[in-house]
Amino acid sequence: MTNTDKTIEYYNKNAREFAAGTIDSDLRSVQGLFADRLPKGAHILDFGCGAGRDAKYFLEKGFQVEAIDGSKELCSIASQYSGIQVKQKLFQELDKTECYDGIWACASVLHVPSAELKSVFLKMIKALKKQGILYVSFKYGTFEGERNGRYFTDMTENSFTEFLTDIKDLQREKQWITSDVRTGRGNEKWLNLILRKK
Repeated sequence: MTNTDKTIEYYNKNAREFAAGTIDSDLRSVQGLFADRLPKGAHILDFGCGAGRDAKYFLEKGFQVEAIDGSKELCSIASQYSGIQVKQKLFQELDKTECYDGIWACASVLHVPSAELKSVFLKMIKALKKQGILYVSFKYGTFEGERNGRYFTDMTENSFTEFLTDIKDLQREKQWITSDVRTGRGNEKWLNLILRKK
């Protein structure tokens, strides 16, 4: 079983519990920093949407939203919660060209092994319109491997800078560290990035 299969199996088995633990997390400040950079009514892809919290937020702000997730169970929960049909799809299967004003990848592409991460980023860049905005977040640190049944690629400012040197079509607009907003998880840190397609 691949790392991706294991991670998806984890989410399928724990979908309800995961949804319950994340659906009410308050990410408005981060969502706002992303949304403020987009044109009115922009077309957003929620890339690895989990339980649909962010898709619903962006829909309520008047954006056009598409959402995908690799977990069949989370797609079902997210479709119900957000009111749009969420498609089951792997990150590696993204095949759009200049389609989105923004891609929101909140705590999602961190599950991609580092060896595959560049190809996923290139697919996101291709799917963005010119000057499109990409938001990504990673757990803060240097760990890569399995943690509690899921695969993680953590990042620091330095490791992400190194990662970006190979990717010519993105420029960093904003980078900042936040604490986990979930109850009892405040000591966990996240690296947040807003990137723009050149």
